[in-house]
Amino acid sequence: MTLFKAEGLSKAYGPVRANDDIGFEVAAGEVHALLGENGAGKSTLVKMIYGLVAPDAGRMEMAGSPYAPEDPNAARDAGVAMVFQHFSLFDALDVAENIALGMADPPPQRALAARIREVSEAYGLPLDPGRAVGDLSAGERQRVEIVRCLLQAPKLLIMDEPTSVLTPQEVEILFATLRKVSAEGTAILYISHKLEEIRSLCDGATILRQGRVVARCDPRARTARELAELMVGEMLEPPARERHAAGDVVLVLDGLSAPARTAFGTRLEGISLEVRRGEVLGIGGVAGNGQDELLAALSGEMKVAPGMVRFGDRPVGALGPEARRRLGLLCAPEERLGHAAAPAMSLTENALLSGMTRKGLARNGFLRWGAARGFAEEVIDAFDVRVPGPGSAAQALSGGNLQKFVIGREVLQAPEVLVVNQPTWGVDAKAAAQIRQALLDLAAGGAAVVAISQDLDELMEISDRFAALNQGRLSAPRPAEGLTVEEIGLMLGGAHDMDVAHV
Repeated sequence: MTLFKAEGLSKAYGPVRANDDIGFEVAAGEVHALLGENGAGKSTLVKMIYGLVAPDAGRMEMAGSPYAPEDPNAARDAGVAMVFQHFSLFDALDVAENIALGMADPPPQRALAARIREVSEAYGLPLDPGRAVGDLSAGERQRVEIVRCLLQAPKLLIMDEPTSVLTPQEVEILFATLRKVSAEGTAILYISHKLEEIRSLCDGATILRQGRVVARCDPRARTARELAELMVGEMLEPPARERHAAGDVVLVLDGLSAPARTAFGTRLEGISLEVRRGEVLGIGGVAGNGQDELLAALSGEMKVAPGMVRFGDRPVGALGPEARRRLGLLCAPEERLGHAAAPAMSLTENALLSGMTRKGLARNGFLRWGAARGFAEEVIDAFDVRVPGPGSAAQALSGGNLQKFVIGREVLQAPEVLVVNQPTWGVDAKAAAQIRQALLDLAAGGAAVVAISQDLDELMEISDRFAALNQGRLSAPRPAEGLTVEEIGLMLGGAHDMDVAHV
């Protein structure tokens, strides 16, 4: 029986038609995938379903009745719940207090805590309602978001990239929960770039491209590559990599320890590591296990004892970011807007901020704007950044295009070591393939690449060696080839070979 139905949904922002005549159906108890590359219109579509924006045209139905929510409260009243990709939780509050904030008329705290325990255990997602959210792992935080939705007894549950912060074992637990929820009659609209997950979990799929529905299919009957090609409208080739022996050691971490950057951050504990020219070292870890602190210690944003970080034979732990860039140690952080790029600045200005030293964009105290514009254009052309020109503001780009610009800006500065955190976060299949190929090409040219990512498929595709970060400690790196999902999951959870790494 059809639970949710959309017909002719359209939404335009100025001249851009984000959604154009979209129609699809989701049956009660069905897990339905919504697929599309960045900018395909998925976000706009689910915002209309959840009452965050109003469609310009078209109609929706819920259980056969007209459905047109004015806001998320109206959507929740109609039985629609949503788990967002980025958690909306307060670290200083406990689980029950966070869940109460999302309820229109929460019960007394004692009754709510009992209900949280009951529902979370019934669905295999046990939670302690009294624990501070700031002390929870990323997987436990997601449990809070899901349980908050399940307490509403939703008819339709929307999930946006739900596995991006989970270990393989946590993914299995989540999928068991979702199958239980769907078996009870709840429809699930599932958004993910992880196509093997789609094939494993989902009963049907609607595929968007440039704001329009281009295909409907049973994802179980398609390969992941076929699904990706339906999304982008062209053939996709896997990254080409050259197997070669690693060269000399170029980056050394020697007992790297550093304090947490925030009250709920993670302290780094005695990390020792060697990275060689020509290799890609993949570092996996569930969010919140020290990734931000590790990148800050490598980039120079957080200074440490000089000998804890060595570039070749030179201690650089006390040097700042620009001094390290001058030597050839470059970093690209996870947060695109506000950290990797200044949102309101143009791409030319953002190219200047990062590339001034290594690209010679200043001379005798004067900025060379023509050279900066040329560098931005070089990045745009080389990395197929879809943008009107280098004068466009960073915040005007889609997430995938801005990520290509950020990675391209660093790669084209010819680093000797490039450290990237979440290189393809929220990026579609085509853009992700381009970025991964660029990292492999950089390593093939003799640079060392350190890729920090929560995407294990990505790390296994591009890494020569793999290590896991857990509670600020790093496992001993192991050859990526031949590692099983179970071994990786144990490493990520800190239960396998979590002694300080000495290579």
